[in-house]
Amino acid sequence: MKSFILTAILTALFAAVAMAQAPARQKRTVTDEEVMRVHRSTILIDTHNDVTSFTVDGADIGKSAPDRMTDIPRMKQGGMSAQFFAAYVAASYVKDNKSADRALQMIDTVLHDIVEKHPDEFLFVTSSAGIRKAHEQHKIAALIGIEGGHAIEDSLRLLRDFYDLGVRYMTLTHTNSNGWADSSGDPNKPNNGLSPFGKEVVHEMNRLGMMVDVAHVSDKTFWDALETSKAPIFSSHSSCRALADVPRNMTDQMIAAMAKKGGVIQINFSCGFLKKGSGAAGSTGGSTGAVPRATVADVVKHINHAVEIAGVDAVGLGSDFDGITCAPEGLDSVDKWPNLTRALLEEGYAAAEIRKIYGENTLRAMAAVEQTAKQMR
Repeated sequence: MKSFILTAILTALFAAVAMAQAPARQKRTVTDEEVMRVHRSTILIDTHNDVTSFTVDGADIGKSAPDRMTDIPRMKQGGMSAQFFAAYVAASYVKDNKSADRALQMIDTVLHDIVEKHPDEFLFVTSSAGIRKAHEQHKIAALIGIEGGHAIEDSLRLLRDFYDLGVRYMTLTHTNSNGWADSSGDPNKPNNGLSPFGKEVVHEMNRLGMMVDVAHVSDKTFWDALETSKAPIFSSHSSCRALADVPRNMTDQMIAAMAKKGGVIQINFSCGFLKKGSGAAGSTGGSTGAVPRATVADVVKHINHAVEIAGVDAVGLGSDFDGITCAPEGLDSVDKWPNLTRALLEEGYAAAEIRKIYGENTLRAMAAVEQTAKQMR
């Protein structure tokens, strides 16, 4: 308890310092030319996209698909540099021990249906240097993150196998708790956080160089993961609980504490996580109709809040496109990224700050995870 209180005090002080140091921004008007000049100068990394749930069933990401949020023509139009594709494993696969099998199918759809099928557009990479290499080659870097720690079926051997296949982050839980970590989406969670084996999982992820993703975890699991990890942790697709009070979002204290260890909150575009009541609290919730749909301005509000709490180095983007049914007006598919660039410039963000939010912060955190792995081997 004393340790928790001390952490809370230090985190509050860190947040206060960050807020005091935050530059005063002045809203302004910008030209189309400036928007595109700044946009093209970024390495735009989205850390979570669920289009794999469609490609695994035969959809072709190369063809225009207006009924979805993601396809290659619009990714290129939106100026994307790198995409972490989700190897999402639904909780239903826990039954009969099918989780690892499903994870393999989802990994294969990235490697085969996306990258191998479209080699002119994608380069499969597994490192921060790989993202920069793809950018230099004018290709979109394709990366894999497992969503749902139950995918490893309580086996460090499977965790290592997934790493060898190219997985570079794992979300410790999805909406279900597993045998070693509690989920924010589990109403019956015992609030035990990470079990001793869960801490072994985090240590092994550190040793391998796999990023620890705390999207979907319970508050206790978050604090246990932060304390246990020797490398920065991150949330691949969460927003700010102070602005939308749902369990999937992060508290100010969490954002500041994660930033203090070099981590990044990747802002989620799900309406319900941006504006309370604008969409269901689950990541696939659509608009209820009772509250206006979220907008680009709501995304900017969450970015602003995280920057005020933890500094501009602590914020990134994790859209959750094609894993949600309600995305913000003006930012509801992968071709709309320039609209966010415009909104941030109008808000008074400098080009260098936008480059940090769009990719440099994520690249820095990835590099730190990779360096920790080298030191542990």
